[in-house]
Amino acid sequence: MLTIPELVCHLLVLLILPPLLPGVIGKVKAWFAGRVGPPVLQLYWDLWKLLHKGAVYSKTTTWIFVAGPIVSLAAILAAGLLVPLAGRNAPLPFVGDMVLLAYLLGLARFFTVIAALDTGSSFEGMGGSREAAFGAIAEPALFLSFVVFARHAQTLQLSEALARIEPATWATEAPAFLLIGISLVVILLAENCRIPVDDPTTHLELTMIHEVMVLDHGGPDFAYILYGAAVKLMLFAVLLVRLVVPLHLWPWWTAAPVLVAALVLMAVGVGCIESIVARSRLLRVPRLLLVALLLASLGVWVMVAHS
Repeated sequence: MLTIPELVCHLLVLLILPPLLPGVIGKVKAWFAGRVGPPVLQLYWDLWKLLHKGAVYSKTTTWIFVAGPIVSLAAILAAGLLVPLAGRNAPLPFVGDMVLLAYLLGLARFFTVIAALDTGSSFEGMGGSREAAFGAIAEPALFLSFVVFARHAQTLQLSEALARIEPATWATEAPAFLLIGISLVVILLAENCRIPVDDPTTHLELTMIHEVMVLDHGGPDFAYILYGAAVKLMLFAVLLVRLVVPLHLWPWWTAAPVLVAALVLMAVGVGCIESIVARSRLLRVPRLLLVALLLASLGVWVMVAHS
């Protein structure tokens, strides 16, 4: 169990840090383009401004449209309580929590999609269809990555599985971990609608995935969506960081700054990828996700064959 200081540190990182990562990505992309770009803390100001605005709802929408952003954000924040951040354990660890983590992320996706469908807009329905189709490939790849963690640690508890990944582990399990590491990078880009899967800055409805689903949201509802997306990005980045950096070997007051620095570096890496890689055509996105699924499957096979 976490001590009170560890719990406070976990909640501070979970609640305060996420909006910083999109700002770092935007700054890196601006640097590649030779521009100044928005401030790193721009998303914090955007969220503050949106929370102080009102919301306008169409007469065609129901309670589903109102509940969509709230339930999605609640599911993502609940998932954040299952992922260990600055300590060995998460606030709510239990056997099988990695399965619940994937289901909470799926619940957030589900309510985002049905909120888009509730508007009756053909464009938002198109975005919801794409989100559901791509998620149907990305989620099995994520589950298979968890299978590698569980197989190595002989447990379905995410905190314990990540805690058993040590520097010496890479000497024997490097092929399997490398395969799922690459797969998780692709999943991170796909699940967070980043280039080459989607461009979060585009405004052309025919090519959007995530952004087209939230066209009718505004005010606090849109703030919940932006904040939830930032938290989701951080959670996937944490999985990659914990795969490489043994934060559980250090006390929380050392692990927390290292985690923040590693997450910032991950954001820089995402910004570099988005700056040097072109956005893929929609017909090629399933192929990219199938590659991630294949890599995760190979990771499971290598792990089972080795053991």
